[in-house]
Amino acid sequence: MLTIDAKNVDFYYSEFHALKNISLEVEQNKVVAFIGPSGCGKSTFLRLMNRMNDLIDGTRMTGSLLVEGEDIYAPNVRVDELRKKVGMVFQKPNPFPKSIFENIAYGLRVNGIKDNSFIEQRVVESLKSAALWDEVKDKLKKSAFALSGGQQQRLCIARALAISPKVVLMDEPASALDPISTAKIEELIYELKKDYTIIIVTHNMQQASRVSDKTAYFYLGELVEFDDTTRIFTNPQKLSTQNYITGRFG
Repeated sequence: MLTIDAKNVDFYYSEFHALKNISLEVEQNKVVAFIGPSGCGKSTFLRLMNRMNDLIDGTRMTGSLLVEGEDIYAPNVRVDELRKKVGMVFQKPNPFPKSIFENIAYGLRVNGIKDNSFIEQRVVESLKSAALWDEVKDKLKKSAFALSGGQQQRLCIARALAISPKVVLMDEPASALDPISTAKIEELIYELKKDYTIIIVTHNMQQASRVSDKTAYFYLGELVEFDDTTRIFTNPQKLSTQNYITGRFG
């Protein structure tokens, strides 16, 4: 089943043509990595999927972008509802200035859930899903800022999971972390795909090859190649992809 279906997507920052005729399908419960040099459009395309680019003045998109068969740019789409379905984890951990517990509970409360036993259950489930429960179960009332960078990032992943999204977008989620924390995030991504569809932007070739089922290579706003990760990394069809993966440029 397709979770995301993009067809002929063009995107502009005012006059700048940032994405050019992108078509791409993402299947349910797969991990897809977006790779490519800085400024190639991969984060821009990622942010189209939960309409984060709407926050930037002067942007416009043409083409169609469906999430679970729904055109997310249709006039009647409620962006707050879309963002429940499509969660986001950013490059740098951005916990709220609240307790560990309230960081996770916040999204549920904002969405009108008042049942404290349900909130507690979702907090525990989300922390377990993010492989953080054992490390924080005795300090849920402590500030999230007391956690290490790697723990904060897993907390942000738990926060995204708490409202039961279908898709989790990750924009370089491990680039600010040490190797041990990075390995934990990668293990976590592998576990999470049982329940979620995950799209990750990464500059780290090894990370893309380790965690993803499919890889999309972007260059200068174009989708150059999209295929199974093993094929992209062992037998790419385009010379440009091969040059990037082997470090000849980028």
